[in-house]
Amino acid sequence: MGQVTIYLDDETEKKMIENARVMKLSKSKWIAGVIQEKLVDQWPDTVRELPGSWGDFPSLEELRAGESTDAEREAL
Repeated sequence: MGQVTIYLDDETEKKMIENARVMKLSKSKWIAGVIQEKLVDQWPDTVRELPGSWGDFPSLEELRAGESTDAEREAL
């Protein structure tokens, strides 16, 4: 298991200590957890399940129904 030394300003350290205390974690475990969260290489299931979950969002056909044809373009 590797060891890392970090330097924090006083305000950041206070916030980190308080958050670790509330979560009942050591500072080391709290920091390791934050690093692990940042290293995730895929979206969580809750995010991947979002597309199509809005019942009031218009369908693709409804969005395209209001489109008009493009204007003629100038020849280059």
